[in-house]
Amino acid sequence: MAVEITVKARAKLKELIEAGWKDKKVYLRMGVKGGGCSGLSYSLELCDAEKDPTDEKKDKVFEFPEVTAVVDTKSYLYINGSTLDYAEEGLTGGFTFINPKAKSSCGCGHSFSI
Repeated sequence: MAVEITVKARAKLKELIEAGWKDKKVYLRMGVKGGGCSGLSYSLELCDAEKDPTDEKKDKVFEFPEVTAVVDTKSYLYINGSTLDYAEEGLTGGFTFINPKAKSSCGCGHSFSI
């Protein structure tokens, strides 16, 4: 299994990278940390590859046309098989995880439990 990113999410990531990270090699760090309403919460961060290198022995790397995604091995246990999507509703929009391993999630969709 792997981590997937939908076409809509990749398009939004490309837009964000072009707006704020011109002429830099950037990757998307995806992860899980303790906290949130349901016990675990997702984290997403665009990182400058030169300032925050990945550890190839500890990180899973996923190449997409618009972005390279990196997941640390501990987080990968929780989000393996997940899909990152981007949804717009009215005047707001945001990234969401579709995680088949999550048994429950909070109302805002930012935290989950397994």
